[in-house]
Amino acid sequence: MERKSVDENKSTRRKPSGAAVKKESVTRAIEKALFEEWAVTGYSAISIESVAKRAGVGKAAIYRRWPSKLAMVTDVVNKVGVNLFVTPDTGDLYQDVHQMLLQLRRLLRHPLIASILPDLHAEMGRNQALAAGIRATVQVQRRSSAERVLQGAIERRQIGPDKDIEMTLDMLGSMIYWRMVITKKKADKEYLDKLTTMIVRYLTD
Repeated sequence: MERKSVDENKSTRRKPSGAAVKKESVTRAIEKALFEEWAVTGYSAISIESVAKRAGVGKAAIYRRWPSKLAMVTDVVNKVGVNLFVTPDTGDLYQDVHQMLLQLRRLLRHPLIASILPDLHAEMGRNQALAAGIRATVQVQRRSSAERVLQGAIERRQIGPDKDIEMTLDMLGSMIYWRMVITKKKADKEYLDKLTTMIVRYLTD
């Protein structure tokens, strides 16, 4: 009889409500809505309400994932910036540099990302909390990944120990960013090949 009572308690125990589950499809819809809203209004005009409306969800769905607008923006930007970068390890300096530039071009080619980047960097100059949140994750991790690639080439003696790695890291990001985001020019295959050759030549001469 005691066993039956236990079994009955198990069968009638309340299961977690489905409303409390963070569905991945909802998270993706919110992330997409955030970038779309940002591209239209700019960071300062983004609100939890406007993102929720664009995503077709209630505000509670956002607050279950992030406690504030700053937390949402920081998390989503860092996720995109980190997930779209895979540290290359081909064993060949030219191919590794070329792969890093290709990955950056892929990121900058995304129309929504390209449209928000100037506003993001402008806002980071005004908003210390946002700047700290972005730099502490996406910028540090991407730069560290690129540095590991160059250190690997140094260990393979493809790069001389006297080369300025910090300057090289700046070159890897700044030139293609300037061309695609600031001047709005294409970074086609010919451009990437020339840029890769220039960077490798500096490192190996």
